[in-house]
Amino acid sequence: MTNVQADERQSPVHRSMGRFPNGKKFAFSIFDDTDNSTVQNVGPIYQLLTELGIRATKSVWSLPNVNCGRFMGSSTLQDPEYLDWVLTLREQGFEIAYHGARNDSSTRDVIEKGLHEYCRLLGEYPKTYANHSLNRENIYWGEARLTRRSVPYFVYKTARATHQTKGQLFEGHAPDSPYFWGDLCKRYIKYVRNLSFDEINIERVNPSLPYNDPNKPYVNYWFSSADGGNCERFCNVVSEANQDRLEEEGGVCIIFSHFAKDFVKNGAVVPRLEALLRRFAAKDSGWFAPAGEVLDYLLSRRPDTGIPAQELARMERNWVMQKISKRGV
Repeated sequence: MTNVQADERQSPVHRSMGRFPNGKKFAFSIFDDTDNSTVQNVGPIYQLLTELGIRATKSVWSLPNVNCGRFMGSSTLQDPEYLDWVLTLREQGFEIAYHGARNDSSTRDVIEKGLHEYCRLLGEYPKTYANHSLNRENIYWGEARLTRRSVPYFVYKTARATHQTKGQLFEGHAPDSPYFWGDLCKRYIKYVRNLSFDEINIERVNPSLPYNDPNKPYVNYWFSSADGGNCERFCNVVSEANQDRLEEEGGVCIIFSHFAKDFVKNGAVVPRLEALLRRFAAKDSGWFAPAGEVLDYLLSRRPDTGIPAQELARMERNWVMQKISKRGV
C-alpha cells in the first residue's frame, strides 16, 4: 500500500488556542537535504533537535554513491552505521524523506530499484521528496518548475541560458526519456517540494498549501518552503523577529536546509543557530513536526486541493525574481 492510499483524512479538531494539534498556534518544520551528510557532520544538530523536541524531516539516498557524481563524501542507506542512525532518528519521531536514488543522475531502472530499496530498508515508501541538484531525472525541474509559456517561464529560461545550467536537461516527467519516472512518483510519493522563498511564513506566499497542479500530473501534491539552504540563510529566516512574527500570524514554516554545509563546525552546532533554535523551541505555542505530518494536517482541512491561477502566477513571479537577484538560476 502506498502513502497516498494509506493516509486517511483527519477530522477537524477543537481549537482551544490555535489551529494546530493540541491548540498550538503555529507550525515549524525543517526539511534537510542529504547532500554531504554523514553521522559525524550532521549528528550534533540532530542531537540538539532531539533535545529541543523539534522533529524534523531528514532526506536520504538509498543506493551507493556514483564516483562521477556530486557530493561523493555523503553517506547513503547502504552504509550500515548511517542506516542504523537513520532508523534511530525515525524511532525518535523524525521523518525520513527521499532525495532520489543516489548522488548522480539515474535512469528509470535505477530509480525503481532505489525506491524499492528504500522500502526494503525502512519498511515503507517515502512520503516526501525533493529533487537533487542537477540530476537528470529531476521531475518538473529547470524551467519546467514553472507554468509553461508564462512570463516567469520565459524569463527563467532566458536566465538559465547564460548560467552554468545551460543545456542541462531534466526529464523525470518526460515519458519518452530513459530518465522518466513520473508514474512511479505518482504511485509512491505524496508530496514534492518545489519553490522556495525568503519568507518564514510560507502561507503568506502559498496559502493553498499543499496543492495539486493539473499541469503537472505526475506529482500528487506540491509544497513550497523557506530558503535555508546554508547556515546564514537559515539563521536569517528564523531570526528572533521572524520567529515572533510567525507566532503572531499563526502561520506555517517549512524550511529546507543542507545541515552538512557548515551548520556544524568542529563537532558543535554553530552558536548563533543553536541560540535561535533554543529560543524557537521555547515557544509553547509552536507545533514542531516533520514536513509530511504538517502537510497531512493542512491537506485534511482543505476542501479544494487546487491552487488559484493568480496565486500560482504570483508565486512563480516572486520566485523567479528572487532567483535572478541571487544569481542562482
